[in-house]
Amino acid sequence: MAFSGTQDKCKACEKTVHFVDLLSADGVVYHKTCFRCSHCKGTLSMCNYSSMDGVLYCKPHFEQLFKETGSFSKKFPTGTKSGERTVSKFSSMFSGTQDKCATCKKTAYPLEKLTMEGEIYHKTCFKCSVGGCTLTPSSYAALNGILYCKHHFARLFMEKGSYSHVIQAAMVKQTAAVEQ
Repeated sequence: MAFSGTQDKCKACEKTVHFVDLLSADGVVYHKTCFRCSHCKGTLSMCNYSSMDGVLYCKPHFEQLFKETGSFSKKFPTGTKSGERTVSKFSSMFSGTQDKCATCKKTAYPLEKLTMEGEIYHKTCFKCSVGGCTLTPSSYAALNGILYCKHHFARLFMEKGSYSHVIQAAMVKQTAAVEQ
């Protein structure tokens, strides 16, 4: 008796699927290599995929789709004219943070951020501007948005008996940052 194979066609590429390469999900036949996320094109397995109306997603993109659109529609939102994605008010509660570190200007995620006097910092960026000392909420001083440890802040006062030179240096630094 000769082996005749299958007549099943892969939903993704519409070519014949042989038993060795056959994968069936939700009653639909795929090649193992064609079983991919429609968004990132990553290879899926039976334990890490989700589908919506026959469209395949990896679990992270399926969840992201809900977070960004607020529903399980089949399309990710398109960008605005400026290239930024539009995020609904409801989905923004779930889509992470938009907070930027005051020191490095990069995104500060909840587990790594520290908020002091209305400014957000990475814990690793919360350092003295003079000596690079690691600061804590109880060991810092700030003047015109510039961070100091209490030791260096006191030394700056002792140099001239006032903080006027520190304020002037801070303004010069801020002006240079704005120009860049």
